[in-house]
Amino acid sequence: MNANDNFAPLSSMFNLNRRKFLQSAIASTSASALLSQEAEAAAPEASTFKEPAQNLPIKDEVDVMVCGAGPAGVSAAITAARAGAKTQLIEIHGCLGGVWTAGLLTYIFDFNKPGLTKEIKAKLDERDARRNKIADQFVYHPDEMKLLLEEMCQEAGVKFLLHTRVAAAYRDKKRLTTAITESKSGREAWKAKVFIDATGDGDLGAQAGNAWEIGKGGDTCPCQPLTLNVLAVVKDPAALKQYISFYTNEGERANWHVPAVNAFMKEIKRAGITPSYGMPTLFLIRENLVMIMVNHEYNIKAFDATEITDATVRARAEVYNIVRGLNKLGGPWEGMQIVATPEQIGIRDGRRIQGRYTVTKEDLVVGARHTDAVTRPTFGVDIHATDRKTNEVETISRGGIKMIPYDIPLRALIAKDVDGLMMAGRCISGDFTAHASYRVTGNAVAMGEAAGAVAALAAKNNKLPHEIDWSDAAQLLHQLGMRS
Repeated sequence: MNANDNFAPLSSMFNLNRRKFLQSAIASTSASALLSQEAEAAAPEASTFKEPAQNLPIKDEVDVMVCGAGPAGVSAAITAARAGAKTQLIEIHGCLGGVWTAGLLTYIFDFNKPGLTKEIKAKLDERDARRNKIADQFVYHPDEMKLLLEEMCQEAGVKFLLHTRVAAAYRDKKRLTTAITESKSGREAWKAKVFIDATGDGDLGAQAGNAWEIGKGGDTCPCQPLTLNVLAVVKDPAALKQYISFYTNEGERANWHVPAVNAFMKEIKRAGITPSYGMPTLFLIRENLVMIMVNHEYNIKAFDATEITDATVRARAEVYNIVRGLNKLGGPWEGMQIVATPEQIGIRDGRRIQGRYTVTKEDLVVGARHTDAVTRPTFGVDIHATDRKTNEVETISRGGIKMIPYDIPLRALIAKDVDGLMMAGRCISGDFTAHASYRVTGNAVAMGEAAGAVAALAAKNNKLPHEIDWSDAAQLLHQLGMRS
């Protein structure tokens, strides 16, 4: 045996491993070059990136999927579930209720209606969570509302997900079949027989390719301003009585809004500050907890993340500046302290998804009536100034008309360009002036009920929403005890 024989296998192994290494390196280099070429092909422009396609898990297949859990969304979901439809509700924030809760609205208009409005009022009263018990408007505690809506959805059998947003929508020809959501669970697909856009800003409708507009028409502002409401505590609400709208907890309209607003404005100006909102308002919620509404953010597109971010930061700074200024006045203002700012700045004017009927200014002038009327708004036109200069002259206008209570037809809740898609809340089909009336939350609840009932019937009968007769939906609502 040659002495070198012991080393021959090692030498051969070394040469083999060396060849494998070189081959691997060459292959790796080639693969990298190929990937680089593919990346360049995928992104022909430096300003774009082509996201790779992926197969998404189908999270569930349901009868009715409601996107957005504000007043319209929770009402639609509860109604559909009570009607026997398998219902999925998604919400971007960490609570149900939208502007009622995440937005700290705390004040409700146009709420003297049958159905869920009546039910919600009764349940809030059981919790001692409602003040100013005028039939159509009142102050409420937002955290009590969060808990109440969760309980109502659970009792109805609604499945809901928080911290989840609708990210995309896909159609089969004209019919919407799939919504894509994003959350901590990643991107997931949902199939549904009927979809309801209750996002407020018309996110689902826009992603599905339906035509829309904002503001006074088109795809950009001028549009109504945003407002960031905050909760605060004060030492003695009674000492601030003259500055608080609807101070009493009785049925009468004592200390009506305008005198209180004027007095509050004088105090803010005495602190050396002119607020961006010309009608600053204080509401007493309970004990020493108040809501403060003092700011406007002008001409912000509700679907532009940068604009919304900047507006939120400016608004929060302004509100804190005003509260600190009032504190320096001393007296009844001493010790006033902000305890909560909202998850979401209040948006009045987002996308309006075009439907099979458009509610117009003329409808309000003549008090339009429709055989497929889902609700009759009584709240007047409420157009907040679209810029600071106008705010100084006329903070709120009535659109140059005297509103006569009018009907919103079911057709305004059914998308024009996309089958299987409905809308509820402020993103229904209407023009700028009409929207400034129907956008308040009492009407949103009624629209949600109607959309939920129609969606449930459509899913159960394998029909599209526009194939459902409103009389059948009205009868269903009556059977559910939601119409007299």
